Amino acid sequence: MSDAIPGRPNGDGGPSPQEVRVQILGQYVKDLSFENPAAGNAVQQPQIELGVDLQARRLDQERFEVELKLRVSAKAVEKPVFLLELAYCGLFGIQNAPEDVLQQFLLIEAPHILFPFARRIVADAVRDGGMPPLLIEPIDFGSLYRARQAQAAQGMQPAV
Repeated sequence: MSDAIPGRPNGDGGPSPQEVRVQILGQYVKDLSFENPAAGNAVQQPQIELGVDLQARRLDQERFEVELKLRVSAKAVEKPVFLLELAYCGLFGIQNAPEDVLQQFLLIEAPHILFPFARRIVADAVRDGGMPPLLIEPIDFGSLYRARQAQAAQGMQPAV
């Protein structure tokens, strides 16, 4: 049994819908930076700030790059403890996707696929920098997407 895409004929004498196909072609670290000005110093529990940004771009007709950027800064008593910036990318092959489905996949589902790998890289880099591993809480990319859509509808620039 095949699933029909909503809004298209389901085979009752009309053309059959083309199946949406998604393939993960690759994942990679595009950029990684770790600064550790507090190396060797005993540090109290630092204040952690996390910034998340997503970019998706079409490489050709069926290939897309999704870039998940994480920026983690830690401070203790207003002094920097560490700063980590990661750009982690996925290369996706997508066929037969309507534009609205494509945008939601690239900005919600693709980051969900990439996030566990980026989270591990952050934890390892922080640990290798002499700090306890930092395990980032899961991110609700659906809510992030809807918030950006609401900002765009109001004519506002999305927050970085």
